[in-house]
Amino acid sequence: MTGGTPLPPLVIPVTRTLIVTGALVTRDFQDVHHDPEAARAKGAPDVFMNILTTNGLVARYVTSHLGPGATLRRLAVRLGVPNYPGDTLTLTGTVTSVSEESGEVLTVEVTGTNERGRHVTATVTATVTAVVRPAPADHPGPGGEP
Repeated sequence: MTGGTPLPPLVIPVTRTLIVTGALVTRDFQDVHHDPEAARAKGAPDVFMNILTTNGLVARYVTSHLGPGATLRRLAVRLGVPNYPGDTLTLTGTVTSVSEESGEVLTVEVTGTNERGRHVTATVTATVTAVVRPAPADHPGPGGEP
């Protein structure tokens, strides 16, 4: 991968289940993430996604494209408009730099948008090392031997 390489977009339907389970699994028990009435009482039209769920979705997006040899080193996010049930979050990204250290170090700029605008901007730094998988027992080795 080289600097300027775009990553394919990831389209995520934002469901009430995604919002609530994301909040619960990250131990964020703020009522605005699971109780529509409480969210409305605080000025929101419905429950909305928490930042940790957004972080996880950004991390998933980058690592799914970099592969099993990827290790996230830094994830910096800035939230914008909220994600509500029924929204569609579209993540896009571009590799902005590549350097060699103990593996390939990449920086990826990620943007996530929904119907109201930009939900998240993020900068992700990851180290990517080669993943060597052993050949299956019935697969011949490089010289034809099992």
